[in-house]
Amino acid sequence: MFLDFINITTVSAAILLIGTLGIIALPKPLDKVIMFALLQSGFVGMIVAGKYLDVAMAAAIFDPIATVIFLIGIIKINEVRKNKETQKEEGNLV
Repeated sequence: MFLDFINITTVSAAILLIGTLGIIALPKPLDKVIMFALLQSGFVGMIVAGKYLDVAMAAAIFDPIATVIFLIGIIKINEVRKNKETQKEEGNLV
């Protein structure tokens, strides 16, 4: 009875929810990247469970690109924050 509940749809949905909650709850950017990868894997699993294999293939191709863009965004945000901190310490910030 319990094993009927465990299928690709429920497992993918659980991984998707864990990734989503992890992105929201974890404060460190690197942890968010790890949770983003979980979210992507759950998303692709849900697409496969719906038998949209062509869309799943496209999502699997674009997922690493999205991760790289996410990492670039994190790096840029950290650079801006460091520049603001150094300007604030020097007294140059208005």
